[in-house]
Amino acid sequence: MKIIGYIVQKEFRQIFRNRAMLPIIFVLPFIQLLILSNAATFEIKNIKFSYIDHDRTSTSRSLIEKFNASNYFNVVTEFPSEKQASSAMLDGKVDVILEIPRYFERDLVKDKKTNLAVTINAIDGAAAGVENVYISQIIQRFNQHIRINLIQPSEAVVVPKNIITIPSFWYNKTLNYKTFMVPGILVLLVTMITIFLSGMNIVREKEIGTLEQINVTPIKKHQFIIGKLFPFWVIGIAILTVGLVISKVVFHVPMVGSIGLMYFYTSIYILVVLGIGLFISNFNDTQQQAMFLSWFFMVIFILMSGLFTPIESMPMWAQYITEFNPIKYFVEVMRMVMLKGANLSDISSQVIKTALYAIVMNGLALWSYKKTN
Repeated sequence: MKIIGYIVQKEFRQIFRNRAMLPIIFVLPFIQLLILSNAATFEIKNIKFSYIDHDRTSTSRSLIEKFNASNYFNVVTEFPSEKQASSAMLDGKVDVILEIPRYFERDLVKDKKTNLAVTINAIDGAAAGVENVYISQIIQRFNQHIRINLIQPSEAVVVPKNIITIPSFWYNKTLNYKTFMVPGILVLLVTMITIFLSGMNIVREKEIGTLEQINVTPIKKHQFIIGKLFPFWVIGIAILTVGLVISKVVFHVPMVGSIGLMYFYTSIYILVVLGIGLFISNFNDTQQQAMFLSWFFMVIFILMSGLFTPIESMPMWAQYITEFNPIKYFVEVMRMVMLKGANLSDISSQVIKTALYAIVMNGLALWSYKKTN
C-alpha cells in the first residue's frame, strides 16, 4: 500500500505541476456543461413563417394572428404570389409558407369547410415533422373556435362542445428540455475527461522515457496501474460533484433520488472508463495516437448511448450493440435517479452489467500491460 501511495502522490504532483492541463481538467468541462446544456436541444423555435393571403378578410387575418401569437413562429413577411414565396424558401429566408385561398371565409360560412396549403422546408426531416405538428395544432384550435363563431342561428339548436384534456406531465412538469439533457451532458463530460486522461497518461510516460525506468523497478503491475489510475478516479468524482452543483443551482434540475446512489454507481462506472483508457494506451506509442483512438470509441459510444436520440428508434441490430455501451447505462441511471427517484433495486441490472464491464476491461488492461515494453 505504501508503494501505491507514493505513486498516487507522484501522479497528483505531476497533474498540478502541469499548469496547462489544470484548466482543461477543472475549468473547460464546466464551461462545456453550461454551453452544451443550452445548445443541445431538439425544441424547434423561431420558425420563419410567411403567408400568402388571397382572401384578405377578418377570418384570414385572425388565422395569421394565431401564428403571430405563437412562441414558436416568427411571422417574417407576406408574399403576393406563390412564386415569390417559393423563391424565398429556396434562398433559406423562410421555413413555412401558408397559402390562404380566395373565398376562405365565404366557404367556411357556406360550405362549412375549406382548404389551406402549407409548404414546409423539409431538408431537416425531424424539424419539419415537429413544425407540421405545431401548424396542425394551431389550425385545429382555430377551426374549433371559428366553427362556434360562424354558426348560423338555424343551427343553434345543436351547440358544438369541445372536449378538453388536462395532461399530467410526470418527472418533468415544466417540459424543460434542459431537465432531460443536463444529466446526459454531465455523463458525457465525466466520461470524456477520464478516458482522455487515462488514455494519454501512460503514453506520456513512454514518450518522456520514465516508463522504462519504472519497469526496471520491483513495482508490480497492479501497484503501478492502481497508483496511475486512482488520481483520475478522484478527478472524475470531483467533476461529478461540481457538475451536480451546477445542475441544481444554474439549471434547477430536480434531484429526486439518492445522491449517494449516484456516487456509488459513478464510482463503478469510472473504473470502466479508466480500464478502457489504459487498455488503449497499452497499444499506442504517442499521445496523439491514444487521443484519436479514444475519440474514435467515444463518438460511437455517445451516438449510440441514447443521449441525443432514443435507442428504441434505432434498428434492432444497433439496439443489440448498445448493450455493450457503458455510456448507455450511465445515462439511464443518472436520469432514473435524478428525475424519477429510482432506488438500487431499480438500477440493479445497470449496476451488475457495469461492474462486469469494469472487471473485464481492467482485467484486459492489466493483462495487456507488459513491464517489458
